[in-house]
Amino acid sequence: MTDDAVRLDKWLWAARFFKTRSAATDAVNGGKVDVEGQRPKPAHPVRPGITIRIRLAPYEYTVVVTGVGERRGSAAAAAALYHETDPSKAARERLRDQLRMAPSVEFTKGKPSKKERRILDKARGR
Repeated sequence: MTDDAVRLDKWLWAARFFKTRSAATDAVNGGKVDVEGQRPKPAHPVRPGITIRIRLAPYEYTVVVTGVGERRGSAAAAAALYHETDPSKAARERLRDQLRMAPSVEFTKGKPSKKERRILDKARGR
């Protein structure tokens, strides 16, 4: 590897998409990360200019790498390592709004009461 490239799992960790490097490795091995439309391995070299798609449920990020970093720094330093595409931002905001408007039913414990079952059925469209 040259000086201007870094391992994919290290870059994902340094860019703060994952808390640990092993979590980044698991995500890459699990097919949650695509590089230029291909399914990479954790040691895939990352260079400025490539496009990476990251799926962190329920959101999906499409970013263009602007810098490489092997060390995890501040959030501002991590944000300088990539630029999120405009369609990706719009899709995430749309999904965020949909999730915010979705009905949520929370139960404290045990079997739902008759009233809670009716609310559940209404939310499910029954």
